[in-house]
Amino acid sequence: MGAGETATAAEPEVLFERKGRLGVVVLNRPRAVNALTEGMAAAMLARLTEWAEDDAVQTVLVRGAGERGLCAGGDIVAIYRDLLNGGDATARFWATEYRLNSLISRYPKPYVAFMDGLVLGGGVGVSAHGSHRVVTERTRTGMPETTIGFVPDVGGTLLLACAPGESGTHAALTGAHLDGADALHLGLADFFVPSDRLDELAASLETERADAAVARLASEPPLSALAEQRGWIDAAYSADEAEEIVARLRASDNATAREAADTIASKSPTSVKVTLEALRRARARGPVPAALEEALEEEYRIGLRLLAGHDFREGIRAQVIDKDRSPRWEPATLEGVRRADVEAFFAALGGRELGLVASVAAAP
Repeated sequence: MGAGETATAAEPEVLFERKGRLGVVVLNRPRAVNALTEGMAAAMLARLTEWAEDDAVQTVLVRGAGERGLCAGGDIVAIYRDLLNGGDATARFWATEYRLNSLISRYPKPYVAFMDGLVLGGGVGVSAHGSHRVVTERTRTGMPETTIGFVPDVGGTLLLACAPGESGTHAALTGAHLDGADALHLGLADFFVPSDRLDELAASLETERADAAVARLASEPPLSALAEQRGWIDAAYSADEAEEIVARLRASDNATAREAADTIASKSPTSVKVTLEALRRARARGPVPAALEEALEEEYRIGLRLLAGHDFREGIRAQVIDKDRSPRWEPATLEGVRRADVEAFFAALGGRELGLVASVAAAP
């Protein structure tokens, strides 16, 4: 998820261009840090599907307009307005967005994503499932959903569950903003390229194979602070109950660990517990062929139930509507969220299921 703002009707929200062998996608809402809308997701899904069958397009590049970032996530201002009207438009948006995430992960051609600047929530979904994921010294990425009473989506539960040790659990529960080196450590990215060389890389992709162009311009990344903190992270987050994780963090002799406990305690207790359960389920499934699609279907079930609940609406209100940063969570504590409450978020939706696993299984 992420902040958003309505663009003018005359300005296309996504720009598409062919340059030599390269198909270029530019997310084009710079004033909103290119926050995603349903229209943007639908346009990308349609054009990427077309380019997948176009022999003239050998590589796809995705980048953001402006200087602030690739994408700050979904347009949560629009989602908040829709919540007040029942949330049907948001459900449609997620269905389209998750199909786009699935397509990107299975794209038959090199898919290069410039993860420069802010890359949050839905921005991770249009980049971290690609084949060539490029971060820079300006990258600030993460899945901050627990801050607004939501859970990591766009396949984020699978991505973070597969991170080394418990680093992904830490990133998911705290919603921390991470730099490019941390993104590489988590497995969300593949290459580090200085931001002042991105235009050179984009031009090279017009004539060169993606592997060669990216490798030629990539640099040695800085050290990851997250990697250096693996000791206390793995020790604390290996617990399967959120209350125990917080207790271990509070008891740590590491000040950063104790700060993480305070951070988690400020998040939606429901979101924290459901996020932890989603991560554990994603990890337990292992590398099955439709692992991402199974995670997306699970995230869709959770999302629809959060749309009907209290904390998601309250979290957006506190962060971006009233901006008082004082959400009133219900329940207000981790202890108040029962096991049965958590499990209810994962129950099947019947006729409202997303159906991604079945569609992948039926594909030739």
